[in-house]
Amino acid sequence: MLSRCARGFAVPVLKGVLHPTRATSSIAHTMKVAERIEKTREKALQGGGQKRIDAQHNRGKLTARERLDLLLDRGSFRESDMFAEHTCTDFGMQKEKYPGDSVVTGRGKINGRTVFVFSQDFTVFGGSLSSIHAKKIVKIMKDAMLVGAPVIGLNDSGGARIQEGVDSLAGYADIFQANVLASGCIPQISLIMGPCAGGAVYSPALTDFTFMVRDTSYLFITGPDVVKAVTNEEVTQEELGGAKTHTVTSGVAHGAFDNDVDALMRMRELFNYLPLSNTDSLPIRACDDPWDRDVPSLNTVVPLESTAAYNMKDVVSALVDEGDFFEIMPDYAKNIVVGFARMNGRTVGIVGNNPKFAAGCLDINSSIKGARFVRFCDSFNVPIITLVDVPGFLPGTSQEYGGIIRHGAKLLYAYAEATVPKITIITRKAFGGAYDVMASKHLRGDINYAWPTAEVAVMGAKGAVSILFRNDKANAAKHEEEYTELFSNPFPAAVRGFIDDIIKPSETRKRVCDDLNMLEGKKLTNPWKKHGNIPL
Repeated sequence: MLSRCARGFAVPVLKGVLHPTRATSSIAHTMKVAERIEKTREKALQGGGQKRIDAQHNRGKLTARERLDLLLDRGSFRESDMFAEHTCTDFGMQKEKYPGDSVVTGRGKINGRTVFVFSQDFTVFGGSLSSIHAKKIVKIMKDAMLVGAPVIGLNDSGGARIQEGVDSLAGYADIFQANVLASGCIPQISLIMGPCAGGAVYSPALTDFTFMVRDTSYLFITGPDVVKAVTNEEVTQEELGGAKTHTVTSGVAHGAFDNDVDALMRMRELFNYLPLSNTDSLPIRACDDPWDRDVPSLNTVVPLESTAAYNMKDVVSALVDEGDFFEIMPDYAKNIVVGFARMNGRTVGIVGNNPKFAAGCLDINSSIKGARFVRFCDSFNVPIITLVDVPGFLPGTSQEYGGIIRHGAKLLYAYAEATVPKITIITRKAFGGAYDVMASKHLRGDINYAWPTAEVAVMGAKGAVSILFRNDKANAAKHEEEYTELFSNPFPAAVRGFIDDIIKPSETRKRVCDDLNMLEGKKLTNPWKKHGNIPL
């Protein structure tokens, strides 16, 4: 094909080659698009603008992006849906749009291990949830499930975006459904870093762990104004749903931290204990603490007087690698201690009765706390070490009326269902039904030890004698001594094979580390079922 140029010569016109003017136009268009992309990206990075960022800082809070910078390894964050915008046109919303809307989502790494994250941006519409906001969160949760990686959510939201009506509510339901499907497959952690009200509270409640920041974060179904209007109660935000309320009284939150920086650093620490998914192996950290280290302090940690208190945390810190223990719910139900530690570099879950509080009795709150933690460990193949010093279940009308039978059965169910390695050490008392519940041999405990100070019996000597010899009170002291000799020691359980060995306390670390190595190849499955029916 020929064409005439300005001087009259015929020149070929090649297909696929742009005319100079068209090429110039195409380059200009590309540059214009590139400029638009950069401007939009810059706008997204500014969230709701500098004025709102300053207001966030004045509240003592970091912005959504600043939080991610601290949580994740430097330069590892890969953002998704930065250019997404809300689609609402009611109430003039089409005139106010921000790239990325009110949440920052994506993936990154913590100490080189992949994690998916979302961080709600309070500077954009108060972090309120729109349909696009919800879709962004659900998308990264689905991606996390596909590759087998945890999800950490940084929550700072005013709740549903009222302007979007039912679309916002539908968005919450989509997130809840994703939470449930991910449960037991990948770890899910919620960090509450601002207000969290209404439907917003249920996603954190469905995740494995919920943490708060003191003085700046709140969790409640309805705020103080609604409470006053409905019940006429005067209550502050802090009293209704602050960190102290939920870490001490309600048990909704698993811990609280002093500020945003402290909270994010502690999340990095917790993440290091967890596997990436239920099919991933446990992380192993190089350990300079000898696995066969003798622990002489344990020989004297249990008082000679059987009713005297001691702190089970002292036992834990002496046993585990370098004394590192990430305690879960430290301020709630203190009569039981739960948390993560390492033995010879491997993650383990620790559960222990604590005689320092309520004599270590099991009650409603401690049973729920323990059951939840045991089930998490079993879901993610974390071996469980149980330290037992329990005089029984707490008696009283308040416990019975509150359903101690049902709640105590939760802990029993959790231990009985668990197929992970279970090692139990009875340090002192193991009385009554509480002996059964605390990872006994009868609930498929793999290795069950007793210290020489252990007392395994139906009940304490005094209570037993008051029943057995109720008509011979004059010789009660003598009978108590006889009962103690017969039952308040580890031998009755040991001769029946319910205790595998009676060991020196100082040898406990060495024995447990050796047992964990042996149990690494444990294979145990439960009968097939759709799911069990735990007594909720």
